[in-house]
Amino acid sequence: KRGPRGLEMTWGLSHQESYYQPRTLEKHADSILALASVLWSISYYTSPLAMFYLYRKGYLTMSKVVPFSHYVGTMLLLLAGVACLRGIGRWTNPQYIQFITILEDSHRIGTPEIKKKLASYNFDFRSWPVDFRWDEVTSRWVSDSRGISLLRPEPKHRSAANGFLHAIKKLPCQIASYIVAHTFGRRMLYPGSVYLLQKAVMPMLLQGQARLVEEYNGKRAKLLACDGNEIDTMFVDRRESSEPHGKKLVICCEGNAGFYEVGCLPTPLDAGYSVLGWNHPGFAGSTVSPRVPGGGREPRSPGSHVALRDLGLFPAFPSLLGLVTRTVRQYLNLNNGEQLCRYQGPVLLVRRTKDEIITTTVPEDIMSNRGNDLLLKLLQHRYPKAMAEEGVQVVREWLEASNAVEEASVYSSYEVDEDWCLSVLSSYQAEHGGRFPWSVGEDMMPEGQRQLALFLARKHLQNFEATHCTPLPPPAFRLPWHL
Repeated sequence: KRGPRGLEMTWGLSHQESYYQPRTLEKHADSILALASVLWSISYYTSPLAMFYLYRKGYLTMSKVVPFSHYVGTMLLLLAGVACLRGIGRWTNPQYIQFITILEDSHRIGTPEIKKKLASYNFDFRSWPVDFRWDEVTSRWVSDSRGISLLRPEPKHRSAANGFLHAIKKLPCQIASYIVAHTFGRRMLYPGSVYLLQKAVMPMLLQGQARLVEEYNGKRAKLLACDGNEIDTMFVDRRESSEPHGKKLVICCEGNAGFYEVGCLPTPLDAGYSVLGWNHPGFAGSTVSPRVPGGGREPRSPGSHVALRDLGLFPAFPSLLGLVTRTVRQYLNLNNGEQLCRYQGPVLLVRRTKDEIITTTVPEDIMSNRGNDLLLKLLQHRYPKAMAEEGVQVVREWLEASNAVEEASVYSSYEVDEDWCLSVLSSYQAEHGGRFPWSVGEDMMPEGQRQLALFLARKHLQNFEATHCTPLPPPAFRLPWHL
């Protein structure tokens, strides 16, 4: 079994924090291996530049590569020896032996009592036994677990001959896009999967994890997904508590650089809800690197739009910008708007009015906030008749209001009758059912469409006056509106 990550901290053994004390041999060997891991990570991310530099200097020749490979082989042997010394240091430590015994019992027996003891330790999560598997659900759910494509296929209008020639012509660009997407591109899309970033935030993650376990009786578990990813989760069950919202479960999906230990989970938790937090593949305890989007099986949060903005950092180089654009569209396009439109349940979007990241022009420009487009896509899909030209125009006007006073002014200027809007929507639902899209507003005058569009926009969007990383206060957290 893989040993603990230095067994940095144990919880719950005596209602007090106790720390694992590595012996001298293990302590120094672990420090050397940790340094080697950091150096390897730096070398990995700088390898394209290093290879280009070595090629330009003429160092990539057999006469120079062979001696270098000897040095690398010697270094690997030395590191293997250090790893063996660390193993000897661990196996001579009674605390480590106790941990290994519990870990082996959890794999072999897996009783609730053993798992409770195992949860008292923090260690390399790859060694944690699988608690839930994707194929343990009923056959009905398995048959319904079809993936949703995140990518739109490019339209093909050319003849077979022209199409073949065009494909050959585009082949170098496609190869370059593939390499970019599957190397540093996906790490720019998911910066939280970068080892150096995780190393820097690890003390905060451990502290956040300890807080969830000790103060809220959180239960950590490993979920095995159908694509082979092992997902690190934390569940806080409030169903038996006195909290009025304890019977409602909030699943917290972090952004592209977020972790459940320090992410958005505290907001519904402090508001009294039961919560389930999880980390993306490659983030902290979740194993396997994040996949380039395409399967659609992994839930994604609108916060992932940040990476799409981060990938456009090269406006001064047209050819490089073309490569970035092609790579994003073909491999890294999350299509959050399309995914949201496929969802049939109630939705509430929270827009940070001073967001400096997901604006497409200048920071804190509410008119170019990407949340505006997301809301319009949702409303136009669900209520296409009400969101005709008149409806879209008034919703855009309302979205461009920079504060609550201006919003209320726009809303009142169109004299929205909320009781009438509710009556129209309820009547339509009673007659046609609740599945979207709805044709409500088809026979309305423009005035009625404007009222309905503004009413729906206000119900589906909540403004929060804050910058990008400011957590939502618990009092501001509310469930989505539905009829």
